[in-house]
Amino acid sequence: MPELPEVETVARGLRRAILGRRIVSVTLGKTDFIDDPAALEEHLPGRQIAAVERFGKFMLLRLSAAAGLNRVPTNGDAAPAALLVHLGMTGQIAPMPSAQPREKHTHVCLLLDDGRELRYTDVRRFGRIAYLTEAPLAEELKEFGADPLEASDDEFASRIRGRRARIKALLLDQSVLRGVGNIYADESLWRAKIHPARLGAQLSKQQAKTLRRVLQEILQKAIVMRGSSISDFLDAEGEPGEYQRHHRAYGREGKACYRCKSSVRRAIVAGRSSYFCPKCQPGPRGFAVLPLRGETKKRVKRRNARRPSARL
Repeated sequence: MPELPEVETVARGLRRAILGRRIVSVTLGKTDFIDDPAALEEHLPGRQIAAVERFGKFMLLRLSAAAGLNRVPTNGDAAPAALLVHLGMTGQIAPMPSAQPREKHTHVCLLLDDGRELRYTDVRRFGRIAYLTEAPLAEELKEFGADPLEASDDEFASRIRGRRARIKALLLDQSVLRGVGNIYADESLWRAKIHPARLGAQLSKQQAKTLRRVLQEILQKAIVMRGSSISDFLDAEGEPGEYQRHHRAYGREGKACYRCKSSVRRAIVAGRSSYFCPKCQPGPRGFAVLPLRGETKKRVKRRNARRPSARL
């Protein structure tokens, strides 16, 4: 699932490629992931792409009032609106020459005034596209928390330390911080030496400050490296990211910790696989870790009993 760095990467690519272009026509394929397909066909033609922004894991294509194309604008076309885009697990959005054959699973094509098509492809269709005018968009976005790249020390600490939920769950909760997902939660917790099952309310002010700092550093570096390409992610130019080469925890189960050489372990926290070092990131006593390949449950139990635990 693309997270903040991947979505920011795509948004920047689209900003360079399609900013200021006007939408001429709309062609739709399968529409079960689109809130109101008819709204796209009715209201997008004639609108200019005035801005491309990232909001958490969403992209916002800000649209000017409709004009031209030899049609009479409706009342709704006279006001600014936006196209809300979520890539889901396999979604990709990029401009293509209109003469280039459309790939399978291309479900949205926006013909632009320069002859190119802005195409959205999605094999699994877990993404989302919605046409929203100003008031519904504001209502949609108010449910989200702070952007982790913009949150101050005090705001970050209050959002994390004010809740008795596991820190991994808080990092994934989009109403707390928008844009963080499984990869960058695990990476930042490893850097901060905090176990994913620790309670947010039990973190010290210094731990919260450290977590904010390393999270911002990791996100910014991942943006520079165009995100992490684990399976399907490609940027707006069709290129994969490179930050996966710098992962220190995520997906490294059984491999040596870069700090202490202990084996990175995996556990289920907040319903998600979580990767951590049991030595560098001591957690709650008795918290279950999943056995490594070939490791018996009895051996895991003995290992858990010997390892240090954080006070909760």
